[in-house]
Amino acid sequence: MSRSEAGRKGGLSTKQKYGVEFYSKIGSIGGKKGGLTTKKRYGSEFYQKIGRKGGMK
Repeated sequence: MSRSEAGRKGGLSTKQKYGVEFYSKIGSIGGKKGGLTTKKRYGSEFYQKIGRKGGMK
């Protein structure tokens, strides 16, 4: 089993156990808390830089 297959399997079992709302809830918490902290620390240029790196793959 590949890493992506294992992640997908885990995600689907979590979805069955907690429902779709669970992902919405944790996504909004993580996005606000972590994203704003990172933006304050590194600035918006940081996101541009890592975005370009991700696009290179």
